[in-house]
Amino acid sequence: MTKYLISFPGEAMVVPEGEFEAVARDSHAVIEEAKAAGVYVFGGGIDEDVAPVLVAGDGAAVEGTYPGHTVPNGGYTVLELPSREAAVEWAAKIAVACRCAQELRQFQYDPAS
Repeated sequence: MTKYLISFPGEAMVVPEGEFEAVARDSHAVIEEAKAAGVYVFGGGIDEDVAPVLVAGDGAAVEGTYPGHTVPNGGYTVLELPSREAAVEWAAKIAVACRCAQELRQFQYDPAS
């Protein structure tokens, strides 16, 4: 099976006033469905209040990212699925729950993961 990243940038999720609890409930329901189906690997939202840190091989750390790179934010889910078609179906479920389109990416195969 292949691992897929389903994600959205923070600014894409525009929740109408009074609907945040429904979005949280709906998105958690999709994650619980993925867990029950045995396809859930990892998920979560980037804490946008904590600045990213770029860490070098010698352990030196500086605030920020690679020059010219945008700071990743928003929400991420990794699912392990049998096909791209299945990944599109799960991304659509997450899109409905989060009220925004999702970006779908496929991880390269790594026998060690």
